[in-house]
Amino acid sequence: MVERTQQTPGDAAWLVAEDLTASFELFYEVEHDGLFAALYLITRNPHEAEELMHDAFLKVWERWERVRKMDRPTGYLYRTAMNAFRARYRRAAISRRLLGWAQKRDPLEDVEGRDEVDRALATLTVRQRAAVVLTELLDYTSEEAGRLLGVRPGTVRVLAQHGRDTLRKTMEK
Repeated sequence: MVERTQQTPGDAAWLVAEDLTASFELFYEVEHDGLFAALYLITRNPHEAEELMHDAFLKVWERWERVRKMDRPTGYLYRTAMNAFRARYRRAAISRRLLGWAQKRDPLEDVEGRDEVDRALATLTVRQRAAVVLTELLDYTSEEAGRLLGVRPGTVRVLAQHGRDTLRKTMEK
C-alpha cells in the first residue's frame, strides 16, 4: 500500500510505503519531471537530459533501500544526476583536448578529423592504445585500467604517457 503525505519532495518523510518497489515508483513519479527539466536546462538537449535522468534513477533504484531512508533522497538523486553530467562533460572535454577536435563546423571536417584520429591511434601499440582509451576517454584510474589489462598501475601510466606523446607528435605533422 502506498500513501502520499502532504509534505514537499525532499522532506525526510515524504515517502511512506511498505514495499520498496511501490515507494520507488512514487518517488519516480514525483521527481521525474523536475529532474528532467533541470537536466534539460543544463544540457539543452532533450535526449541527453533523458539519458542522464534515467541513469540517475537507475543508480538510485540500485541503492533504494538505503536511499529511501536518507533525510533528502531527492538531493541524492540530483547529486547523482549532476555527477553523471560532470563525468560525461569531463570525458568529452578530455577527448576533444587529447584528440585535438575542434567545435563542429562542417560535417566533412568532422569525418576528416575522425579519420585523422583513427590514423593517429593506429600508430600506437595495442597496449598504448588500450591504456590511452581506458584512462583518457573512459576515465578509468590507472589502477582500474591495470586490472582490466592485467598489468600494474605503473605500467598503465607509462603506456598512456608514451601513447599521448606519440599522439601529439603524430597529430602535429
